[in-house]
Amino acid sequence: MLLRLAYLAVTNAFAAQRLLPMGDRDKDVEILALRHQITVLERQLGADTRARFAPEDRAFLAALLTSLPREVLRRVRLLVRPDTVLRWHRDLMNRRHARTCRPNRRGRPPTVRSIRVLILRLVRENPSWGYRRVHGELTTLGIKIAPSTVWEILKQQRLDPAPERASTTWAEFLRSQADAVLACDFIETITLNGQRQYILAVIEHASRRVRVLGTTAHPNASWVIQAVKNLVMDLEDAGCRTRYLIRDRDAKFPALMDEILSDAGIETMLTGIRVPRMNSIMERWVQSCRRELLDRCLIWNERHLRYALREYERFYNQHRAHQALAQAAPLRTVPDPITDPERIINLNIRRRDRLGGVLHEYSHAA
Repeated sequence: MLLRLAYLAVTNAFAAQRLLPMGDRDKDVEILALRHQITVLERQLGADTRARFAPEDRAFLAALLTSLPREVLRRVRLLVRPDTVLRWHRDLMNRRHARTCRPNRRGRPPTVRSIRVLILRLVRENPSWGYRRVHGELTTLGIKIAPSTVWEILKQQRLDPAPERASTTWAEFLRSQADAVLACDFIETITLNGQRQYILAVIEHASRRVRVLGTTAHPNASWVIQAVKNLVMDLEDAGCRTRYLIRDRDAKFPALMDEILSDAGIETMLTGIRVPRMNSIMERWVQSCRRELLDRCLIWNERHLRYALREYERFYNQHRAHQALAQAAPLRTVPDPITDPERIINLNIRRRDRLGGVLHEYSHAA
């Protein structure tokens, strides 16, 4: 509106400059012509139809015509009544007065950003806390704020009440118990001699370390139980404090396996039926093993399969970069960045092949 009003003021200022050299006779003729045009427009619009003025048109006409006396204004031929022009002028003055007298701030002052961030942090770290519990914690920290303000901040962020936020999801459980969670699964493959092989492997959620427990063509109960016993002994030797083991409901896992794990202090967590995402970390490793090894290597027999899995296990644990570990390996940390410009220019990288070049490992030459 302000831009349009400025445009009207400038254009009419130039029009006023054009009227200065004109005589009174010429102005009277132009006024009569304009009045006749208004009469024609009123006849075309009819009595039931009103002309529509934009807000900037009303402001311009009010500022231009209110300087005339009321008697003269009543004699001017307009599309609206003189009282309407005066009302436009009163509305214009009221809006201007409201802008100048408007207070700089309404209501209570806004909450400091650092307090808002602290409130959201407390709610995120303590899902069972309601807004009154958060208010009490802020009071102990010496922060004075109303409980209703805490409630408003949580409502603006669309955070559910405490009972709904306190429910633990499967993903939150896995993140909180990652240091004590193992996951296992069977992988099925076929060798070149037509024999079907089953691979049993486990992975640690926290370190992403993989342990291939063995391969067999007949995964009966005795074989699985012996593999689990070997796993328990390896975990005890490594000092791992495992509390949970996630597996699916495959019939190849015998009931005695859960009893052996329970005696070792490991609770078995079963995934849902046809819900592979509940064991997503293990399923991701299965896909990596297929894509990087089984789909690229011709496996002759069971002995060759064990050798290939042993090489891939070493490669996966000691060299392969993992996004979840900030590009480190389960048994290898990321070295410090190279800061010497001369060393960067004269890089000497050596490649080591595993399984005849199926897997590549790169390192600096000694």
